[in-house]
Amino acid sequence: MSIVLYHNPDCGTSRNVLALIRASGEEPEVIEYLQAPPSRERLVALIAAAGLTVRAAMRQKGTPYVALGLDDPGLGDDRLLDAMLANPILINRPFVETPLGVRLARPSEVVLEILPNPLVGAFRKEDGELVRPREPRLG
Repeated sequence: MSIVLYHNPDCGTSRNVLALIRASGEEPEVIEYLQAPPSRERLVALIAAAGLTVRAAMRQKGTPYVALGLDDPGLGDDRLLDAMLANPILINRPFVETPLGVRLARPSEVVLEILPNPLVGAFRKEDGELVRPREPRLG
């Protein structure tokens, strides 16, 4: 079983996703993407597999998004990808890849959709919100 988490340890959502994966009994490969950003090809593949547009995969809050003029709706995907690779903080997080698919896990419980053994017991996020248990997948 291979699970890859593109993680920012300073992000509460990312920490919750990591905890949810571990609560499912799995230990993911954790890639701190701010230190080791994905290649352009990998980023494009993650975005496509998650069913997102490049713009939808960009983080705006707490980033140089507006300062770089990335709010211009006329900018194409190549320009947006260039900005994301030059400033990895612009890559929204956390992306999670499992054999069942790829998701941008926002909110964090979205990760349960692609875990082979989703959370069986109760789980509380860092902010105290209860995540409802889901049944494990069969077969």
